[in-house]
Amino acid sequence: MSQGGKMDLSNDKVIHIKNGNIEYLQFRKLLEYSDVISHCYSLGKNVNFRTSYKANETNKLNMVNVNNTSEYQKVISNYKNLCDNISLDYRDLVKGIQRHTNNVTSVYGKVNKDKPDFNMKEYENIDGLITNKKNIVLSTTSADCISLLFFDPVKKVIANVHSGWKGTLQRICIRTVKKMLNDFSCNPEDIIICICPSIRKCHFEVEETVKDMFLEEFQELGEENLRAIIEEKIPNRKWNIDTVLINKIILKNIGIKEENIIDSKICTVCNSEILHSYRAEKENYGLNTALIGLK
Repeated sequence: MSQGGKMDLSNDKVIHIKNGNIEYLQFRKLLEYSDVISHCYSLGKNVNFRTSYKANETNKLNMVNVNNTSEYQKVISNYKNLCDNISLDYRDLVKGIQRHTNNVTSVYGKVNKDKPDFNMKEYENIDGLITNKKNIVLSTTSADCISLLFFDPVKKVIANVHSGWKGTLQRICIRTVKKMLNDFSCNPEDIIICICPSIRKCHFEVEETVKDMFLEEFQELGEENLRAIIEEKIPNRKWNIDTVLINKIILKNIGIKEENIIDSKICTVCNSEILHSYRAEKENYGLNTALIGLK
């Protein structure tokens, strides 16, 4: 909806905040713990958080070239402005080099002391980050994929996970919960999980080969759930898949309380005028970022 001619994505789960040229979403549930954590999900097509590296001919990271480009410096400026608005220090940022894996790692300290840990070999092929340390801000980026923010208010542990359709197939959200239990002795019943804006069933249309992959992987969810998750479009022999619902169901099945799974209920494609969306923007796509940090 809009207010005064401006789009407002606020609903009963999230608040749309606009401060000058900076816009972002915050989850109402996580704001109940604003004395412990700070978080947001970026909005706005005028800001882009694409910091992906380029590989040289030997397929090794060419970090010197990447981190000194004007494009990279503009992204850093965007991160700094966003962090300033939510009382975090952009130099504390840690971000994996996301490759649609189910790899999750725990972060116990920064590599760089005076700048973000971006495009680091230490975080190559990492799509999920967990920490219990202050002064570490976890970042993921997406342009239709799901970013999931985890918070255990008892153990004071946070996680930030990138789960595209491939990550969902590989159950990266489950690997994250298990790692929180193993590394930090968390209890599933205490963990709050917030589902950021992403492509939704209305626009996630796939071919039969992808549909079959989901049917094979999630057979244990049962016929009733699978009917709700996968919908066939008869005229063009395509299928629409609800990856958000899959994550909700499998998280609930491992002990996450239903009331602790908080969905933003926002589709990036439906709202592509204010959110970056790969399906809407194609090769010119930008990236949104989700941030979470302990105070």
